[in-house]
Amino acid sequence: MAKTETIKISTLIGAGSVCDGDFRCAGSARIDGTVNGNVDIDGTLIIGTVGKINGDVLAKSVQVGGEVVGDINAPERAELTATAKVLGNLTTNVIIIDENAVFQGSVNMNQEVPERKNKGFAYKKAVKEGKKSAAVAVAEALKEVEAESGEVKTLDI
Repeated sequence: MAKTETIKISTLIGAGSVCDGDFRCAGSARIDGTVNGNVDIDGTLIIGTVGKINGDVLAKSVQVGGEVVGDINAPERAELTATAKVLGNLTTNVIIIDENAVFQGSVNMNQEVPERKNKGFAYKKAVKEGKKSAAVAVAEALKEVEAESGEVKTLDI
């Protein structure tokens, strides 16, 4: 997480350990083994480079160095390091994805988008006006060619 932030790990699942079933922790945790089930952490979850989770993850913040096959919900922050592999959707307010990380899914940044009246109207109007101006530009260019060459060109729009 942040370089100045100290995280007190209350639970560690070591490399080579396998947990079959859902895993719940009241504090922060580090997983270097494999969890075949959903993971629910009240604090920060760190998934080491050899750690693997086959299930959904819920934690305040998460730092992924290993693999997650499932959705991640980390309201405060999510960081995918260069060795991370995440196959699932991600919901967070802050996301950091290092170069070489693998991420296949969608991201929801928890930001509310206000509803707009006549949504799409301004876009449609701009596109329509753009077509008009392009048509006018082409017509003007054809008139210049006609004046230079004496040939009459037609424009189908």
